[in-house]
Amino acid sequence: MSYLGLVGLFGLIGLTGLLNKVHPSQSGGPIRLLGLLGFLGLVGFWIPPLGACGAFGALGVWNHQNTSIARLSYVGWLGFIGVVQTISFYL
Repeated sequence: MSYLGLVGLFGLIGLTGLLNKVHPSQSGGPIRLLGLLGFLGLVGFWIPPLGACGAFGALGVWNHQNTSIARLSYVGWLGFIGVVQTISFYL
């Protein structure tokens, strides 16, 4: 159960999409705001299942112009582990 808090830190990858700006004509500007969900991963130090949901923050770079950054978005799907664990934790 302790690994779940660390999974949420993958969401901080989404902040690279906010730091490395893309051309304004690139679509998906609002989706890059998902990178802010990466801060939810910091909650994982106290509530591990909820912190794992922070991995969704990595999905904010799915259509980044830099392909090496865009490939990092696939770890964002680990957030579903956090959703399932959060539901089972609170039930």
